[in-house]
Amino acid sequence: MPSRVEDWLRQAERNLTHAERSLELGDYDWACFAAHQAGEMAVKALFRSLNAEAWGHMISAALDNLPPGEKAPAAVTRSAKALDRHYIPSRYPESFGSGTPGDYYTQSDATRALEDARRVLEFCQGRIRR
Repeated sequence: MPSRVEDWLRQAERNLTHAERSLELGDYDWACFAAHQAGEMAVKALFRSLNAEAWGHMISAALDNLPPGEKAPAAVTRSAKALDRHYIPSRYPESFGSGTPGDYYTQSDATRALEDARRVLEFCQGRIRR
């Protein structure tokens, strides 16, 4: 079976581009969700490069399961945990007492989520391409 590592990385990069465009449009909830997806796809690419699988959607949990020689630095783990907080609330109205996610997410939230996604993506790219 051919390696799909590069496909997963390319999708992570596309998701990050989508997050950037959503930020520009003021769709801050979608920017945060797409940033999460970028991080998730990047980590799944890293696992595939190690001939392993990462299941689920929690980026920080996946990073915790990396082999000892591949462990993420603390800053990457913090970014992963920040991104994990966007997986559900950025999409579901029931995450809030009233309104929709778009009523609650801000430009600051989206900007931070993009920074976190870039940090996770760069870590994964560095580990894969070394």
